[in-house]
Amino acid sequence: MRYYIICGERSGDMHAANLIKALKVSDTSSTFQGMGGDYCSQEGMELSAHYKEVAVMGFLEVVFGFRKVLKYLQLIQNDILHYKPDVLILVDYGGFNMKMAAFAKTHKIPVHYYIPPKVWAWNQKRVHKIRKYTDQVYCILPFEEAFFTKFGVKAQYVGNPLLDEIKHFQPHPFFHQKNELSYRPIIALLPGSRKQEVKNMLQVMLEVVPLFPNAQFVVAGVSNLDSELYSPALKQGIKVVFDQTYDILHHATAAVVTSGTATLETALFRVPQVVVYKTSPFSYCIGKQLVKVDFISLVNLIAGRQVVRELIQNTYNPVQVTQELNQLLGSITYKGEMLNGYSEVRQLLGEQSASNQVANLITGQNT
Repeated sequence: MRYYIICGERSGDMHAANLIKALKVSDTSSTFQGMGGDYCSQEGMELSAHYKEVAVMGFLEVVFGFRKVLKYLQLIQNDILHYKPDVLILVDYGGFNMKMAAFAKTHKIPVHYYIPPKVWAWNQKRVHKIRKYTDQVYCILPFEEAFFTKFGVKAQYVGNPLLDEIKHFQPHPFFHQKNELSYRPIIALLPGSRKQEVKNMLQVMLEVVPLFPNAQFVVAGVSNLDSELYSPALKQGIKVVFDQTYDILHHATAAVVTSGTATLETALFRVPQVVVYKTSPFSYCIGKQLVKVDFISLVNLIAGRQVVRELIQNTYNPVQVTQELNQLLGSITYKGEMLNGYSEVRQLLGEQSASNQVANLITGQNT
């Protein structure tokens, strides 16, 4: 079969690539084209566009980046018509991909959505569009299946793809030597995988570094972003280690983590963390009106309670981060309660292999 796949950020690219790998086993005649990144390309997908050419985030940023997004919407739509896929697979990237779902349905192309938009968190009316424009939805959070099914969406929980990623991870045997790190305790700083996140998050993280002289801080950098974004850390003498987040977490004693997929990854590595997030005042004001959930971190959302502390917008400041790190490093009881919460989250995720499950469902081979 001919598969057209669309993802719009690094994590989606990683999960899409793993799905391609699984589809090649389920369907040996498969070919792939679409919008993705380096991971998808390495698995043999022909890239019609790289996601980093399109990426914008935040309400204000989307307004100013509208023309760019519109340009790529038209480019991908034309590409789909030319490629004539048997199925369109959308991976995360809700705003862009919902428009592509509507387009595909008008051309009678089956639409499968892997990692659907978080409509349970805000603007729940969008769930009706998901029902209208998709043939099947594959959920990666345990509570999502019941939510979507309630609205008549054909949805199934397939497990969380991070479990597969972490299961296959092998720590580098000479991680410290390779990156010229000492053997002092590591506090990991994860400022995000998007340009706007790093710009908004990194500076406050760096301001707490001098207050912990007995630890070494390591910034988890991503190479697909401009290295200049990390220059404040380098100027302060703080190590930036690129594309080795799992190795950093494997060795970390604690972490300051930008809200997103990384919060769950940190929990699965059982690293005590404080979750942080800050965006433009305009984006925050709009988001505050729209968000309908009590938490922003995946860890707390899956557990249905506070497992990790969340510092958002004005509460994300050096004083609050320092207080939380002192708790994580100094209180055995506090750390123990968090680790118990991590165990609860891990149990709720189950044991399914998400990529294989989705591949088998798409190709009709699921048993």
